[in-house]
Amino acid sequence: MFTSVKLESMNIELHESLEARALKHAALADAGRLRIVDLLTFGDLASGELQAELGMASNLLAHHLRNLEEAGLVDRHRSEGDRRRSYVSLRPGAFEALIAGSALSARRVIFVCTANSARSQLATALWKTVSGIPAVSAGTHPADAIAPGAFDIAASKSLDLPDIAPRSLDGLFADGDFLVTVCDAAREELGDAASTHWSIADPVRDGTRAAFESAYTDLRRRVTELAPRLIAA
Repeated sequence: MFTSVKLESMNIELHESLEARALKHAALADAGRLRIVDLLTFGDLASGELQAELGMASNLLAHHLRNLEEAGLVDRHRSEGDRRRSYVSLRPGAFEALIAGSALSARRVIFVCTANSARSQLATALWKTVSGIPAVSAGTHPADAIAPGAFDIAASKSLDLPDIAPRSLDGLFADGDFLVTVCDAAREELGDAASTHWSIADPVRDGTRAAFESAYTDLRRRVTELAPRLIAA
């Protein structure tokens, strides 16, 4: 029924190589170098100022700065005033490769739960607030209507949740779609057809405001984290 789509078969673009990311993490796996980076987040410092602040021998400081430079985290340059002095600064984008670095290409995102009555509907509405990649929702066994609790939580968060009938995933999924299952039952039914899975408890089953609040909070976090990782096909 569904075309199997695996992460490794999608168009993967690396922001930086795994090797470069590993080098940055390794450079920061030292308390002295981590302290240097912490200080530089406030602004540029001369080598002598760093040495005084850290109480570190000049040869050890030079060693740490060399490691940080090689990892692409800091730059050093001569002062335009006192040419005997050099300043150390964080390199622009120094921290970008410290988070997961791969991006996936998607023409559309499909959020799927069993009934398409709450979690997948909320996820789609949230997605549209943070990404320009089109998104739709669907269910493996759609209910007759969206759950009232989903409308209530959306309204309380000023989230636009369209009043549309739940739809079936049958015939909707196509090559290039990024399919996110947001309930365990849908994930287990679809198997490898899912691009990724978010295990989120069903708020409809519990029926309480607290359950919908918890599902909304989890979905908002996951949507916000996924959005920068997907590139429009």
